[in-house]
Amino acid sequence: MKLESPVFRQGAMIPKKYTCDGEDISPSLQWAEVPPRTRSLALTCDDPDAPIATWVHWVAYAIQPNVSELKEAVQKVEVTSSGMKQGRNSWRRIGYGGPCPPVGRPHRYFFRLYALDIELPLKPGAEKQDLERAMKGHVLAEAETMGIYARE
Repeated sequence: MKLESPVFRQGAMIPKKYTCDGEDISPSLQWAEVPPRTRSLALTCDDPDAPIATWVHWVAYAIQPNVSELKEAVQKVEVTSSGMKQGRNSWRRIGYGGPCPPVGRPHRYFFRLYALDIELPLKPGAEKQDLERAMKGHVLAEAETMGIYARE
């Protein structure tokens, strides 16, 4: 499986628009080569360089397997019009929360997409650890892309 964003290259700077210093909207993401037995997709975004522990920026699941992209600015609602469910990020808010590191060195932001052989029995508002528990033993494939961001 492949995952990429048309707004930043792998390992490159995430544009300010998608951060707390800009519009704080989700970047568009595109993927391909989803395994044929996929029943649903899940997505996370996190920052392992956060000062205390990995900071979760986005938890999304119940993405239909025939979907191959998320357009920018996904609504910050528990269930989108397409049926995608969103969980709580580390700010305890639903949906995407953009990069917002302390001033200094760049942080890495990993977007990970999971192809699952089940539809997860999670209600909207789940946290990343809930998602990981529910996905255990059901991941057919995964893909990631990573962008960086630093504040001056």
